[in-house]
Amino acid sequence: MKTQKNKKLLLATLLGSLAAGSANAAYEFKLTDTDKVTLGGYIKVDARYVNGDVAYRDFWVGAGAPLTDSQSQFKMNANESRFNLKYSHGDVTGFLEMDFLGGGGDQRWSNSSHNRLRHAFISYKNVLAGQTWSTFMNTSALAETADFAGATIGIVFVRQTQIRYTQGNFQVSIENPESWGGDASQDDKPDVVARYNLKGDWGNVSFSGLARSLTTSLGNSESAFGASIAGRIKTVGKDDLRFQVHKGELGRYVGLAFAPDLNNDKIEDTTSYLVAYRHFWDESLRSTAMYGHAEADVSGAERSQWSVNLFTNFTKELAVGVEVGNFSMDEINKDSDYLQLSFKYTL
Repeated sequence: MKTQKNKKLLLATLLGSLAAGSANAAYEFKLTDTDKVTLGGYIKVDARYVNGDVAYRDFWVGAGAPLTDSQSQFKMNANESRFNLKYSHGDVTGFLEMDFLGGGGDQRWSNSSHNRLRHAFISYKNVLAGQTWSTFMNTSALAETADFAGATIGIVFVRQTQIRYTQGNFQVSIENPESWGGDASQDDKPDVVARYNLKGDWGNVSFSGLARSLTTSLGNSESAFGASIAGRIKTVGKDDLRFQVHKGELGRYVGLAFAPDLNNDKIEDTTSYLVAYRHFWDESLRSTAMYGHAEADVSGAERSQWSVNLFTNFTKELAVGVEVGNFSMDEINKDSDYLQLSFKYTL
């Protein structure tokens, strides 16, 4: 009884410290011989300047807003900041993460942005159930950038509820369906993802396949398929090359709002890719040069983004970086340049 009481008291203290924003809380707390709680996340502050005929965004997504005339805008925010809580009990792990990109806030005075759920899942041995990154997504292939997630138009970017089974290098999952551009209210079959991972001292490469049943606005079911190859390869010293190539009827899975699954009830076929090289100038100072591109056959949408940055760590936890780049809506000849300064303190 005393152990249970102490466990509850310690957990309440941890959560109280987290709510109070204590930066001095320890990262991992052992509750019993089998139970522990881990706190994580980061605080990120961005100063961003955008100039061109694609409207300002705090970070670029596939759905840019074209402008009639060129505009310039400067803004600062800390909304990407996040925190997470992991509870471990033997073979069982529960993970919960939130950030502050849920909208709200008033720039005239309070900027009280809403928090939102990012991840919420349970894992037990080889099985994961809950909301997290799609099995179709290789997160190790994301580039280090000041702009959130980098060139999102060139990557798989889907976070959703799923049930995933992992056996060695092989993973298979059923995931939440959504017929974007059709009638999602009649989606009655889960998306299915199969993935194989190759790993070694040289890095990793993943091969993924996706199968879906999409529902048109008339209630008809249409099959859709796509494939992805992505990875991170170590090169010279601490340098690495990160890449992603995606092809098929992928719709909402690539480009972060770049193209819907169905366009006028026709299945959209998408080709997208990203390549990023990170070079270390010394033990801490490093740069990433990145380029991403996406094309959609039915809509004719074509977008690209490039960037070059310079990051360094003042301490192990505190990183500061500056980045310049360009986002382009190629099919209508619209683009904007951006300059961003970021401060990131990792718990």
